[in-house]
Amino acid sequence: MRIAIASDHAGFRYKQRISEELASLGHDVVDFGADSEDQSDYPLFIRPAAEAVASGDCERGVVLGGSGNGEAMVANRVRGVRCALCWSVEAAELGRRHNDANVISIGQRMVSLDLALAIVRTWLDTPFDGGRHAHRIAQFDAQPIFGEPSSGEAVH
Repeated sequence: MRIAIASDHAGFRYKQRISEELASLGHDVVDFGADSEDQSDYPLFIRPAAEAVASGDCERGVVLGGSGNGEAMVANRVRGVRCALCWSVEAAELGRRHNDANVISIGQRMVSLDLALAIVRTWLDTPFDGGRHAHRIAQFDAQPIFGEPSSGEAVH
């Protein structure tokens, strides 16, 4: 699987280790930065990674930061991305089973490295349940993104 990965400075250390783990599992990892622990602005790295998932260039994505909150927010602004903020293995599993999460966000300051790796493995191994959840997922992109005109609304 081709997997996008990105972080800011606060998630850099986990990004490096998770990239190694993904590669060891046979995945093609596409690193969108950051390239060091020097202070950086996460949207500059997270948005291109999310766009790669949305376009189909990458099948899934992992984004990281200090808390993971801002990274999830940026990723979820990209139409077609369903980013789950994961702080536990259960959150990763339910993000896949119920929400078909194609991106996950992890906070390096919030979980241990061992837990972060377990979250990633669980997310990779868990299928989407479909069924009663599928019609809800279809509604995600049926709604306009805030600021976009809805169908029938005039564009100025």
